[in-house]
Amino acid sequence: MVRDGYIYGLSLLAVAVMLAWATGNWAWSIAPVLLAAFFLWFFRDPKRTIPAGAGLIVSPGDGLVTETVAIATPQGPRQRISIFLSVFNVHVNRSPIGGVLTSVRYQKGQYLNAMNPASADRNEQNVVTVQGEGFEITFKQIAGLLARRIVFNLAEGDRVERGQRVGLIKFGSRVDVLLPAEAVLRVKVGDKVQGGASVLAAMPDGEGL
Repeated sequence: MVRDGYIYGLSLLAVAVMLAWATGNWAWSIAPVLLAAFFLWFFRDPKRTIPAGAGLIVSPGDGLVTETVAIATPQGPRQRISIFLSVFNVHVNRSPIGGVLTSVRYQKGQYLNAMNPASADRNEQNVVTVQGEGFEITFKQIAGLLARRIVFNLAEGDRVERGQRVGLIKFGSRVDVLLPAEAVLRVKVGDKVQGGASVLAAMPDGEGL
């Protein structure tokens, strides 16, 4: 479990005990106990089996694939996969590939609904680029309508492994992955994916094809 779960959960359980003691009525503790249970469940951090094989790109988060599209960037053509994380999904984020973090850039912004395509550019977000395995991947942690805090635990220059935990987005949100144009997609719109475990794409010269 993520540390935040214990902070919120135990704090609310303490409130429940104090309310019951102060009022002499345990009914007053029901609401904080239910909220504590929710936070303990929301901040769960299950173990994942990370796929092995050269050139594989795994999902940075749990959720629903809402878009796969070719886009133009200043660095050239790319493919973008967008994944929507509802409040019911695990919100721990993982690195799509192994390598070195060449850029970590936080960007202030709005809090549009994460299902809105405009949120990819206009919402508060953390943009991370990983260089490794002979290619580069950029992924974005994007705040949503309910999300108000993006957590990223590493810094530029740090080395990560494929599927390594790197942070989280609190409550509803979205993650985008920018892939090389030549990457072969393994998912489509409507697929449900798991962070670190689901393969989003594979490079054409990798073992994954």
